[in-house]
Amino acid sequence: QVHLVESGGGLVQPGGSLRLSCTASGTTFSPYTMGWFRQAPGKQRELVATITGGGRPYYADSVKGRFTISRDNAQNMMYLQMNNLKPEDTAVYYCNVNLDLLVFWGQGTQVTVAS
Repeated sequence: QVHLVESGGGLVQPGGSLRLSCTASGTTFSPYTMGWFRQAPGKQRELVATITGGGRPYYADSVKGRFTISRDNAQNMMYLQMNNLKPEDTAVYYCNVNLDLLVFWGQGTQVTVAS
């Protein structure tokens, strides 16, 4: 079955950086858009960034210029490089893949930005 696993979360000071990874398995992911979402306590889940199978990225306005999404189709990996982190970035980050009307999610990884 399709399985996504996030890693790389942790505690970082404001202004610091983290790199999240998403490892995908169970099918061929190269044709499909993948993305990162996040959900903070008491807030609705929100889109962070997406990347098409061909590598075209999209970013939410809140992270534009600070985050970079990328993927390595040969290794079934997706990444989110997060720079200049702010306390408002604190959330559980989830990766997903959209297989034409069928969406799969990872279990999430916690990112905490605090001094």
